[in-house]
Amino acid sequence: MKHKILTLAIMTSSLLTMSSCLDMTPVSSITDENMWTNEGQFTSFVNGVHSMLRDKDSQNLFILGELRSDIYSASSSGWTTESNKAEEITANLLSEQRPGLTNYANLYTNINQINLFIKKTNETSLLSPEDKAYYLGTMYGLRAFYYFHLLRSWGSVVWQEEPSMGFEIDNLSKPVTSEAEIMQNIKKDITSSENSFADDYSFRSNRSIWSKPATLILKAEVYLWSSRQMNGGEADAQTALNALNELQSKTSEIGLETNFADVFDYENKANKEIIFTLHNDYKESLLFNGGWRNNMVPQQNTLNSFYASATGERFNLNFNGNVYYPLNVDIYHNVFNDDLDTRKEATLKAAYEKQENQYVYKGCFAYKFKGMTVEGDSYRTFADDYPIYRYADVLLLKAEAKALTGGDPSSEINDIRQRAYGNNYNAQTMAYGNMPGDSEGINEVLLRERLKEFMFEGKRWYDLRLAGDEYVLEHTTAEATRLLWPIDKNTLTNNSALKQTPGYESSGGK
Repeated sequence: MKHKILTLAIMTSSLLTMSSCLDMTPVSSITDENMWTNEGQFTSFVNGVHSMLRDKDSQNLFILGELRSDIYSASSSGWTTESNKAEEITANLLSEQRPGLTNYANLYTNINQINLFIKKTNETSLLSPEDKAYYLGTMYGLRAFYYFHLLRSWGSVVWQEEPSMGFEIDNLSKPVTSEAEIMQNIKKDITSSENSFADDYSFRSNRSIWSKPATLILKAEVYLWSSRQMNGGEADAQTALNALNELQSKTSEIGLETNFADVFDYENKANKEIIFTLHNDYKESLLFNGGWRNNMVPQQNTLNSFYASATGERFNLNFNGNVYYPLNVDIYHNVFNDDLDTRKEATLKAAYEKQENQYVYKGCFAYKFKGMTVEGDSYRTFADDYPIYRYADVLLLKAEAKALTGGDPSSEINDIRQRAYGNNYNAQTMAYGNMPGDSEGINEVLLRERLKEFMFEGKRWYDLRLAGDEYVLEHTTAEATRLLWPIDKNTLTNNSALKQTPGYESSGGK
């Protein structure tokens, strides 16, 4: 029987022109008859894996990393009155019956493709030594990246590194591997990625192909998680710090953009701040394969009914979508210290309602990814690139690693704040230690800075989890026993070797 393997294996075009997936024959047929016969097929397969990450997996990774956090409303609807179509997630009402995401967010499909590529690339003599090494570095890094999301979301998951014909995780009948072993395997893949890349720190395809700099920042994230959540202690934190130092010393073409908003500008793709990004473009691919517009962008009629300022200014935005993931109405006023922080207006847009003779704040919506308008089009096209890793993350991860190893995180935090405030930056009042809230401890400081810096980049839930359960419970509606995700009923039924995530057994799971 034919299976949808969801790969772009035999496409001759580059990643920039790939926007869909192919139905392909089973793995056995691909491996023996149709594939792996020339260098171009390997290159196309690499591009296909990245395309699947962009088109199929990106929105689910965003959901896993952010939607359960305090950025989003737990109500059934937001200020736009549109229904909250992810209420079980945003309100942390997850259960076996309402799992939020099914089949482990379908992440194993691309993992299987990665496994296939690693196997075939290790066996081939068709590739140049340079390309073979780069591709293997890419795929080992991506596999670690995928499993790190699975680990942080479900804890113990199925470890699979051999390609499987017609692979479906819910039909695999394979038990989970312990969290400790999953982490060990992730670290092993990171080492394999580093060794494969060797001294090649270069970027390819406008920083939309995984690279050694991407592996190094992933390594920092992984070892910080291991340090704080898996008893790795100061030794793992030092490993994270070493990885970030290597990244900074070996990659000269990265740094902070001068203006925060420029990082996300459609006309400024692949800028110096980007380390790894999901590339989109007009008439090729849309952010989250259209999911950004369909869930995060107000309808035009909604904008026409509200005002852009407390002085009665009308909106001049040709957005037209749906806000099915409503934002917490308080974040516009409560997250940022003041209006001098340029990240505020570059990230959020407020909406006001006229009540008698005054304009009253009603809510806000995402404004970080604004897309572009092609001449002749009525509405904006959300074909923004979506950064997975950027240099600001290097700085704030380094600040955390320094704090955990007895160092001083001031320099990195101040670099972030100086960029945020621009010409309004005053070290006497804004440098680390001098701003309101800095006395609350480094955990709160970093959580606050990361929220302002990375809102809508799929990191907030993971940041709270990394800081500790007490921070999750303080900032969200989650229950202490349900910080991981449940497994959906269908997956449990089809894979008899699986057991329900601890904390959700009472909802009917095994």
